[in-house]
Amino acid sequence: MPSDIDPQSGFRLPLPRREDLDEAGRRALDRAAAPGANLAGLQGPAGIHLYSRGNEHLTALNRYLRFEAGLSPHVREVAILITAREMDSQFEWCAHENEALRVGVAPATIDAIKHRRSTAGLDEADAVIIDLGREMFGNRRVAPETFARAKQMFGPHQLVDLVLLMGNYAGTAALLCAFDMQLHKGQEPLLPIP
Repeated sequence: MPSDIDPQSGFRLPLPRREDLDEAGRRALDRAAAPGANLAGLQGPAGIHLYSRGNEHLTALNRYLRFEAGLSPHVREVAILITAREMDSQFEWCAHENEALRVGVAPATIDAIKHRRSTAGLDEADAVIIDLGREMFGNRRVAPETFARAKQMFGPHQLVDLVLLMGNYAGTAALLCAFDMQLHKGQEPLLPIP
């Protein structure tokens, strides 16, 4: 583990002490520490978010995009995985690969994302999400044809929420990168990063 990583938090800051948090911070800590509240517990984005005075807003936005925007768990996890891959976010990938399998994302789709393979032959919705993510994050430009396919597949309202979800997870990947979030002890890296 790098020398600037706190061994308890797994990132570059110690977990805040409960007594150092204001009332909103203590509520956020209680929510984040509750069993099943998030995939990674406090050793992950939830622990870093405790330092933000906007934690409640961040949590509400993430909850809306993940669970209330009308995106299926399958679509949600494909979108998160392509974002993690394009951002080369090992922690984010490791937190979501098994979740994607659990909600029925095909191993072929996961492999195509993980190894940056062609989307030919994949479920059309999966292919559209992957192509959209690759163009947004890799090319920094979405081709009109890709946008038209995504709009046709999801409609304008869900497409906006899909892109917001991907942007939210790109922001999380940036946070994990800046604070050098380490994988949980004993967890093997799953994402091949050059």
